[in-house]
Amino acid sequence: MGDNALMSDVLELVDVSVVREGRALVDQVSWSVKEGERWVILGPNGAGKTTLLNVASSYLFPSKGTARILGEKLGAVDVFDLRPRIGVAGIALADKLPRSQTVLQTVLTAAYGMTAGWREDYEEVDEQRARAFLDVLGMTDFLDRKFGTLSEGERKRTLIARAMMTDPELLMLDEPAAGLDLGGREDLVRRLGRLARDPLAPSMVMVTHHVEEIAPGFTHVLMIRQGKVLAAGPIELELTSRNLSHCFGLPLVVERHGDRWTAHGLPLS
Repeated sequence: MGDNALMSDVLELVDVSVVREGRALVDQVSWSVKEGERWVILGPNGAGKTTLLNVASSYLFPSKGTARILGEKLGAVDVFDLRPRIGVAGIALADKLPRSQTVLQTVLTAAYGMTAGWREDYEEVDEQRARAFLDVLGMTDFLDRKFGTLSEGERKRTLIARAMMTDPELLMLDEPAAGLDLGGREDLVRRLGRLARDPLAPSMVMVTHHVEEIAPGFTHVLMIRQGKVLAAGPIELELTSRNLSHCFGLPLVVERHGDRWTAHGLPLS
């Protein structure tokens, strides 16, 4: 029983703090993600969401506390062996990818642990997988387009396909809908919903500011403010008006419509 419980922990943080120049960006956070769960990290700007995601994806070591990712303890594992098991899609990576590469090349290079293409011929199996992931994300018609010419929504979908290329056990999405217009956001949310509801898809963690960006199929929410966790657990129990108001520091009303969420402020009296 104990072994099974241990195996089911994809991510476990115990009293994790990240301190910079005397300030705690993340403050004594304890949090666990089980196999198959889909988590949303919600919070205002500067709350520590991306810092927490960077610890959870092994790109930032905690100042205090213990972080175990896929059963491996940070500080006692070679992160270069661990990172291929974690898919990461975010704005920081987009800026490192060559704008002159095609969409297909941009996804393919992930299979070789590269950001830029260093070869003209790729394994047929890798090319087939890249095409399949791009197809799921609605990018089949863009395979030969240059990455630098894509719209923001097309870039985001390409990055998610790229993150899937290593067959990760944990998928991290850092504000995937940021900068998208309404149509782009809804298209992405629909596709993320399909991914989240796929039982073969990896465990997922998504950072966002907006409850409207939570796709159907996401199961849990963690709310963070000033580096501290305010609420964490099943989304239908924890995504409440009271918790969200506390998180964002003003009175908010959360409503659920079918399998989607909305939030709005109360009118000024």
